[in-house]
Amino acid sequence: MAGSEAEKPSTQQQEETGLGLTHRKAENFGEWYSEVVVNAELIEYYDISGCYILRPWSISTWEILQTFFDSQIKKMKVKNCYFPLFVNRGVLDHVEGFSPEVAWVTKSGKTVLENPIAIRPTSETVMYPYFSKWIRGHRDLPMKLNQWCSVVRWESNPMPFIRSCEFLWQEGHSAFATKEEADAEVLEILELYRCIYEEYLAVPVIKGKKSELEKFAGALYTTSVEAFIPNTGRGIQGATSHCLGQNFAKMFEINFENDKGEKAMVWQNSWAYSTRTIGVMVMVHGDDKGLVLPPKVASVQVIVIPVPYKGADTQGINDACSATVVTLCEAGIRAELDSRDDYLPGWKHSHWEMKGVPLRIEIGLKDLANKQVRAVRRDNGEKIDIANEDLVEELKKLLDDIQQNLFDVAKQKRDECVQVIHSWDEFVQALNQRKMILAPWCDEEEVEEDVKARTEGEMGAAKTLCSPFDQPELPEGTICFASGRPATKWTYWGRSY
Repeated sequence: MAGSEAEKPSTQQQEETGLGLTHRKAENFGEWYSEVVVNAELIEYYDISGCYILRPWSISTWEILQTFFDSQIKKMKVKNCYFPLFVNRGVLDHVEGFSPEVAWVTKSGKTVLENPIAIRPTSETVMYPYFSKWIRGHRDLPMKLNQWCSVVRWESNPMPFIRSCEFLWQEGHSAFATKEEADAEVLEILELYRCIYEEYLAVPVIKGKKSELEKFAGALYTTSVEAFIPNTGRGIQGATSHCLGQNFAKMFEINFENDKGEKAMVWQNSWAYSTRTIGVMVMVHGDDKGLVLPPKVASVQVIVIPVPYKGADTQGINDACSATVVTLCEAGIRAELDSRDDYLPGWKHSHWEMKGVPLRIEIGLKDLANKQVRAVRRDNGEKIDIANEDLVEELKKLLDDIQQNLFDVAKQKRDECVQVIHSWDEFVQALNQRKMILAPWCDEEEVEEDVKARTEGEMGAAKTLCSPFDQPELPEGTICFASGRPATKWTYWGRSY
């Protein structure tokens, strides 16, 4: 299993390669995470706090997710567009929830602007005045727009990918004639977000509905996919799909004439996921050797490394490595050759382990003679000798197995952290044990506020994560763990990022 004692880099390995991590995931998670994202070449720190340079190794993963999602929403007839990043103060006032995080442009050169301009934290108020202009009749509906862009939310306690002042995301905004159409799209988009996490990033998530206290400001309701980080005992919101109802339609007068000639207001949705996805992937799969990439999102799925020996047929080994890369690439496997002769094979092994490449192929003198390669899995360290004639078929199987194994291991670890409770004492005990808590709840906003107040401390307060769509049976007479009132649903609680 990833992160096992056998996989930890030894002190000798660190001295020989200079690549070993100095912090353990289980001992100092925050420092470990900071080391991994830099040493694996995902980011570089920038000279403005909370802003990070996303290096090619992270952007390549983002592009794979983007390609998948963009193709899927286009099947739903969503059109891509782009709106300016600047927002007038008067328009932004409609979304007060972002006020503490908004960055403002107050000067142009040396001239103080009469009206400061905000940099978008989200685009509802940027886009919807134009929805009002473009939507006139029922034939203009549905309107489904999406933009790939960055947004700025000035974070006081930044963390790469998880909470950064500027981050990449997609944001979809749609308008419908009926609530039924809007409701259907909310769930259709949420399923795509589940696919991103579970089928691409190999991270288990829970689909559910946010509480009234935790929903997006101005939304009728918010749905989300929620992940969990066992090492920290914190939930993390993976992506959100909001039904905005008619709230913004009222604000911006987005009206249309229906097929009966009557004036009506549109029903709206907004939905987004961001580069936070990459941070969640690192947290869930990374180990004490560095990053662990699921094959589906790895820009390099297989790294091929020649293992020369003194007096051996070095040219023959190099030729075999080059031919192997060509064969794999022609078969649709993303493979590269590390032909650098100024680094020893051991250094290369550590380097590509740090970067999380799913499979390493080694070819030495023995492999050349036996017409085989040695494959080494990044997820569990297993070594397999594969005949050249079976190489493509066997590597595809291995990559599929690594993808599934990463998900299975992550789900097992997540599930071991879930605790079902029924009373306040059980809740506090589970919270102190860093559990993801499933509890019967009365769904009262004042009760959630009370739970937050009663659990406030150094680690942060507990709050609702989501009420899962897949609801366990709630026996008649079940009471809320926090209020003693009749429970109406099961809800996940915990501390979160």
